[in-house]
Amino acid sequence: MTAIDQPARPAPDGPPVRIPFPVVDEVARHCLQDEEPETVHIEVHLPGSLDPDRLRRAFHRALLRHPRILMREAPGRWYRRRYEWELTAEPDVEAVSFPPPGRNALRDARTRSLTQAPPLSASPPIRLEAVPARTGSVLFLTINHTALDGPACLRVLATAAELYGGRDNSPAAPPVRAPSASAPDPADTPSNWRPPARVAPGRPEPSPGNGLIVTELSLPRRPEGAPYTVNDQLMVATALTIAHWNREHGVRPRPLRVTMPVDDRPRDATMPIGNGTRLVEVPFSPHELTTDDMPALLGRTALRTRALKSLTRPQLGHGAALLTAPVVPVPWRAAVTRGLRRAAAPWTSTTLLSNIGRIPYPLDFGAEAGRATAVWFSAPARMPRGLTLTTASTAGRLHLALRWSRTLLGHGDGAHLRDLFEHHLHTTEVTR
Repeated sequence: MTAIDQPARPAPDGPPVRIPFPVVDEVARHCLQDEEPETVHIEVHLPGSLDPDRLRRAFHRALLRHPRILMREAPGRWYRRRYEWELTAEPDVEAVSFPPPGRNALRDARTRSLTQAPPLSASPPIRLEAVPARTGSVLFLTINHTALDGPACLRVLATAAELYGGRDNSPAAPPVRAPSASAPDPADTPSNWRPPARVAPGRPEPSPGNGLIVTELSLPRRPEGAPYTVNDQLMVATALTIAHWNREHGVRPRPLRVTMPVDDRPRDATMPIGNGTRLVEVPFSPHELTTDDMPALLGRTALRTRALKSLTRPQLGHGAALLTAPVVPVPWRAAVTRGLRRAAAPWTSTTLLSNIGRIPYPLDFGAEAGRATAVWFSAPARMPRGLTLTTASTAGRLHLALRWSRTLLGHGDGAHLRDLFEHHLHTTEVTR
C-alpha cells in the first residue's frame, strides 16, 4: 500500500468507516490460495512468563491505539468496482489465545502460523498466541498479509509490550548511513529483461503449504568504514547460496534477481499501519557469483541496493496501479490479475530476502516476562519463487527464517540451504 493516513476512529454507534483496498492489498486479494495461505509469522521469545488476562488487556488497548489495524473486508455485490476495508470501533474476535503447553507446542504454533490465516471477514486480521516454553514464553503473531505486514504489526506489539510491562518501548534511533555520491555503472548491472534463474527443485513433500526453519547466527563482521552494510552482506550471501544450490542440482548458471522489500515508514506511534513496503529487485550475473573478489562484489551490491532504495516508484510498479484501476468489476480484474501472474511467472525474481534489520523496539514486557531475546519473521513462499529468507537482529544476534513451498523443497532441503547460507555469510566477512 502507499502510506495511508491514520483514519479517524469509527464512532461506536455510527456506521463503520470504509476505505478502498490499496493496490498491494487488492493484488494480494485477487491471488489468494487456500493451499498456501499468505501469512506473515512473527515469533518473539521472552525469558519469563506472561499473565493471560493482563496480556489480553494490553493487546486490546494496543489495537485501540492503532485503529487502522481494526478492519475487516466489507461485504459487497459481485459487480462492485472496489474491495473495501471496513474499520471497526472494537475487535470482532478475541485476538489473543493461550494454547495448552506440551512437548510440541512451539512446533504446532509455527505450523498454525503457516497454514491458518486469520480471516479477512473479522476484525482484526491477526492472531496472537502465547505459548509456554521450556524457558520462558514465546509469542506467535500470525498476520493475514493481504491486510498487513510484519513491521506494522511489530509496531502494535511494541505498544502492547509497553502497556503490559509499564516500561518505555520507544524505538531506537535508526543507524546513520554516510551519504554516497557514487552510482552503479549501468554496464556493470545485469539486465532485468531476461528471465532469472529459478530455485532448483529439491525433494518436495506431499503435503501442501509452506515449510519453515528458524536459526540463530552470529552477525557478520565487516571492516570499520566499509562502504557496504550488513544488508548488503546478507544480499550477497543469499545470491551465493542460491547459485551454490543450483550448481549442486545441475542447473546451468543464469542471472539471479533477489527481491528486497524497502520500508521508509517511521517506527514511532505515527507509523502508518498496513502493507507499507515497496519491492525492488537486486540483480546478479553468473560471472560475479563465481568471482573470488568478495570486496568488489560487496561494493557493487552496495551501489545497486543504494540506487534502488533511492528510486521513487509505486510499490508494485506502474503496471499494478493500472491493473487495479476501478473501471470494471473486481471479479474481472481478479481474473486478469491471476492470468498475468501465471504468464509473468518466468520473469518473477529468483527469491526474496526481507531484512528487517535491528529490531528497533526493546519489546520489554516488564519484570516477570522480561525483554525479547530473539525475534523471527517469515514471509510467504508461494511459487514461482518458492523460497524466502527473512532476517532480523536482536541482542547482537542474527535471526534467520527460511520458508519454502513444499511443492518445491522438503525439510532436508531447507536444512541444507540454511547451512549453505551460514557458510556464504561467513565468506562475506572480508578484512580489507
